[in-house]
Amino acid sequence: MKIFDTRVQELKYDVLREVIKAADKGDMSNIYIDIPKLISPGPKPTMRCCIYKERAIVQERIKMALGGDKSNPNSVEVIDAACDACPIEGMYITPACRGCIVHKCQRACPKNAITIVNNKPVIDKEKCVECGRCAKACPYSAIIEQRRPCVRSCKVGAIKMDENKKAVIDNEKCVSCGACVYQCPFGAIVDKSFIMDALDIMKKSENNTKYHVYAIVAPSIASQFTGVPLPKVASGLKMLGFYDIAEAAMGADVTLWHEAKEFKERGILTTSCCPSFVMFIEKNFPELTKYISSSVSPMVETAFIIKREDPTAKCIFIGPCTSKKLEYRMPKTKGGIDCVLSFEELQAFFDARDIDLQSLEDCPIDEASYYGRIFAKSGGITQGVVNVAKSMGVDNLKPISMSGLEECKINLLKLKLGRAAENFFEGMACEGGCLNGALSLHHEQRCVVDIDKYGNAASNKDIESSVKRYEHSLEAGKDNGVNL
Repeated sequence: MKIFDTRVQELKYDVLREVIKAADKGDMSNIYIDIPKLISPGPKPTMRCCIYKERAIVQERIKMALGGDKSNPNSVEVIDAACDACPIEGMYITPACRGCIVHKCQRACPKNAITIVNNKPVIDKEKCVECGRCAKACPYSAIIEQRRPCVRSCKVGAIKMDENKKAVIDNEKCVSCGACVYQCPFGAIVDKSFIMDALDIMKKSENNTKYHVYAIVAPSIASQFTGVPLPKVASGLKMLGFYDIAEAAMGADVTLWHEAKEFKERGILTTSCCPSFVMFIEKNFPELTKYISSSVSPMVETAFIIKREDPTAKCIFIGPCTSKKLEYRMPKTKGGIDCVLSFEELQAFFDARDIDLQSLEDCPIDEASYYGRIFAKSGGITQGVVNVAKSMGVDNLKPISMSGLEECKINLLKLKLGRAAENFFEGMACEGGCLNGALSLHHEQRCVVDIDKYGNAASNKDIESSVKRYEHSLEAGKDNGVNL
């Protein structure tokens, strides 16, 4: 059965699985020698120019599996050895050019960057500003814009090239959305892994006798393990050593409640659930930060509830998101989350320990409402907040769902200029929502259907139960001396 979309994901998974196996055996001494030989046995290379480069890149991947560059605060890094230094960049005249006599391309160029040589256009790269007007003007569509996949995927312009044409990430611009991680054909941009931190947390709990380790699963998990119901995935998590499993959708219910109340008070609001969207506003529209909801994300809200109720708790979030690996270390999360794993890493854990999910008994998991569960898709927050706001007597809500950073940019610009017709802005950095997160196992159309089914299967059709638990947790927190 196909698990991943790409060979790059499979390669990352292979490394993670072998690192977990080595850690479980308690012998990490030879991983930089043994794992590269296992993944690239040779003698012929299967991915790169030679077996030695393949193994060198695997060694760099092992470093990322062990946490990457500790001095770099970003959750994504470039593996220099893996970067192909793609030579494609800028406007390019293809063989489809007929050498016509109209030369609309030349006339359209605002910088006089196109000259005609032997009746064919030639682009002066020094003058070209890549505006694309020549491509639009060509009657044969013979001019195209060639950009590196990583550059094209980055909607905030955070990826540049160094003097060796290697990709470099500008942390001042990057919002850790992970689009480049998924789109790089060579897997040169990778998310840091915290599997060693997770293993350490689990080990030190001594089978949950010293403290309890909770898995908080993102709503999008319902679309990930093809053919495996979520209760069986929950059983698999228990086998990995988790004390209990909680839905981040429960925290999403509480977030809806907070944001509906906050909108009622403030009149204009942008959501705080997607950390990349929040960072996008902070870095590109600082004048709009006053509209960002003060509510913590569903991930953090769920952890707060758990830790108020169980002061010994350690919480590990499992989801599809690179920016969650950055968010959980931010001061505003107050240490609610102790570690973040991706769905890719969870698959590696299951397989490293030979856990066959299909063969397991169901472990009940039903803590959230329909609305909390559909947070995984673009428009889910809006659908929920409209319902909750209505119950609070709010009738002036004019929401918009923004899917992907390009849509976010357009509509935030309208808000900045005072031209927005809407007053509630749901922003998702990933197109389609969290179900298309960069660290998902796969990205398929049916994922939306799976999320809808997951939502409809909730026994709680409204957020009341989650809000009551939140309120009870506040009292429990006072009794337990937990101020979260």
